[in-house]
Amino acid sequence: MAPRVLVSDALSETAVQIFKDRGIDVDFQPKLGKDKETLLEIIGNYDGLAIRSATKVTEKIIEAAGSLKVIGRAGIGVDNVDIPAASRKGIIVMNTPFGNSITTAEHAIALMFAVARQLPAADVSTQAGKWEKNRFMGVEITGKTLGVIGCGNIGSIVATRAIGLKMHVVAFDPFLSPERADQLGVEKVDLDTLFARADFITMHVPLTDKTRNIINAAAIAKMKDGVRIINCARGGLVVEADLAEALKSGKVAGAGFDVFETEPATESPLFGLENVVCTPHLGASTTEAQENVALQVAEQMADYLLKGAVTNAINMPSISAEEAPRLKPFVKLADMLGAFVGQATETSIQEVEVLYDGVTAELNTKALSSAVLAGLIRAQVADVNMVSAPIMAKERGILFSEVKRDKSGIFDGYIRLTVKTENQTRSIAGTVFSDGKPRFIQIKGINLDAEIGRHMVYTTNEDKPGFIGLLGTIFGKAGVNIANFQLGRDVAGGNAIALLYVDGPVDESVLDELRSHPQVQSAKALQFNVD
Repeated sequence: MAPRVLVSDALSETAVQIFKDRGIDVDFQPKLGKDKETLLEIIGNYDGLAIRSATKVTEKIIEAAGSLKVIGRAGIGVDNVDIPAASRKGIIVMNTPFGNSITTAEHAIALMFAVARQLPAADVSTQAGKWEKNRFMGVEITGKTLGVIGCGNIGSIVATRAIGLKMHVVAFDPFLSPERADQLGVEKVDLDTLFARADFITMHVPLTDKTRNIINAAAIAKMKDGVRIINCARGGLVVEADLAEALKSGKVAGAGFDVFETEPATESPLFGLENVVCTPHLGASTTEAQENVALQVAEQMADYLLKGAVTNAINMPSISAEEAPRLKPFVKLADMLGAFVGQATETSIQEVEVLYDGVTAELNTKALSSAVLAGLIRAQVADVNMVSAPIMAKERGILFSEVKRDKSGIFDGYIRLTVKTENQTRSIAGTVFSDGKPRFIQIKGINLDAEIGRHMVYTTNEDKPGFIGLLGTIFGKAGVNIANFQLGRDVAGGNAIALLYVDGPVDESVLDELRSHPQVQSAKALQFNVD
């Protein structure tokens, strides 16, 4: 059955056609996003939801979305999606962070020109029949210093454009490496230095707890007299009331704002000030950008629903369409390793370590680790998946770590999962052979070669004669058919393990009888999704 996608905002017809051409059943209702009640009623029928900014994907909507696997936002901002709720539900949230980068960067440059030369006010005056040439005295930007707060995708484009306009650019960004700064031709500085040196300041950072109110009265006091401030990033980065006071006093000579603390912005302390240029969140509003993000989100969602490829996800490691086929069997292996330990463990998990050896260390280990955690937690939470598992592990206080190393044994690569609980440490390793099937190759340090069956029984026991006969007697009496088995031991007469392949679920009473035998240390029924 083809995946179903609901488009609840105005995406281009070309984007809708992409879904159709890829074999996806698409329901195009561009005005539905504003109708919360109807959206709530029908959202359970869809595997994917494609939106812009009009649709508000609340926790209530997410809870009603029983089949939803992916939400695609055509644009960079995902403020209208409850990401924690989506993650807990196992729904991937994607955006298109690069589709409107140039458009937003150009808008920032345009606002900088408009503020420097007071273009909007001059236009209104001239069209009113006035000729106030002496009133609108501007400043040049050539030779001035531009301070860029956030030199990522959009910020770096603004920086290169500014350098082309013969400006000197200083940048504050904790993640900007010296090499990248040199490549861009910008000077990396701390925030206070940027405030002290910049003639113009432009912001290109997301709104987080660290960036909220990054420009307030205290910050403005550190700036040059006559500085001009541009914000095309996010409302809430600037305390608008503090900036308004600085604009009135002349400390700040001008400001250009495309985003506001509250949107739609029907009022703001900045409105009505002659030295402010305001636009209604037009950063991404060009024909090219709107088309680009719509096409990108359609391609990304289709790739995920049809191939399992994850691109530009907010809450999930990316998996490219090229690596997805190679990664798939190892994701299955990782899930089964987690599922084995999760089903065999009855006490609280404290620490999880995943070792990636050889070729597995070269794969997308973030995705593999998410699969390990999903398998591990599934014994307690049935509907966990790779999206929700890391969050659930963190909420449970589980310490997680990854280790990568070069090939160290006879296998080209393998994954070893070690889990520490309140009273013991469990370890299991597995690999994928050339047939693409995952196998367990080591349990409790004991080597074996075990394919993974749908229904299995795992036992630990003393390595003494008669154990196989004991299994046959107990299981035969209970009518349980043993299709196959794998045995392993550390040394003769020492610790041993057995993996039994059975035709169906084994009743707990049968396992209790097995556990009562003095030779048996533990017995556990396991189930795996081998499809």
